[in-house]
Amino acid sequence: MRTIDDLVNRLRAEFLEMPGLQLKPEQVQRLCGLERTLCRTVLDSLVTAEFLCVKSDGTYARPTDADVVRPHPATTSTAGRFGG
Repeated sequence: MRTIDDLVNRLRAEFLEMPGLQLKPEQVQRLCGLERTLCRTVLDSLVTAEFLCVKSDGTYARPTDADVVRPHPATTSTAGRFGG
């Protein structure tokens, strides 16, 4: 029988092996062969550990792979763009 730790480690390995992986809970259920409650427990554990985050569309991803709004870098010179 698989323990919660086994399942957490399995899912952690999947996300580490495939950078950019983003899965909805239903996809995690199919991937790992889990029922919904157990799947949520495993996902919650990975979110609590800050290994995964939940995106606004309900998918789970590594925080480094999630959509992050970054400001555009400032240009070093605006004289040419503004005629000054």
